[in-house]
Amino acid sequence: MEYGTIEREIYIEASPEVVFDVVSNPEHVREWWSDEAEFGPEPGKPGWVGFGDLTQDGHKAQLTVADAVPYTHFSFRWTHEEGEVAAPGNSNLVVFELVPSGGGTLLKFTESGFRERGWDEAKAAAEHADHSSGWDHFLPRLRAYAATVGART
Repeated sequence: MEYGTIEREIYIEASPEVVFDVVSNPEHVREWWSDEAEFGPEPGKPGWVGFGDLTQDGHKAQLTVADAVPYTHFSFRWTHEEGEVAAPGNSNLVVFELVPSGGGTLLKFTESGFRERGWDEAKAAAEHADHSSGWDHFLPRLRAYAATVGART
């Protein structure tokens, strides 16, 4: 079984400008993905996303923007250990490609890096399955939220 990449495509009833803002702005990210988020749009700058109550049993994941090309491409590396610089081999790469389509946007999503982490087969399979089910939950929320934001503009 291949556990290297997760790929999804979804159509969003919003312009690439809106979708780019929704995937790259922490204020929007908190509405469809994480409970908390703190990162800047500049490539290389470290940040994080938080899930659940961080004062209780929540989880904080490190995040570093890899690339940000307004309205076409946004990517980040995440899941690396705190204090480490995100790089191939210690983090996963998430990429959002935005393609204008009709009156909206085709979002091409990938997450890669599971194989490069050096995990054994069971760990790679478990992480891949966990992230796959997570994105299957959160990408529809992204679609709905971006369409709502797009309707307001």
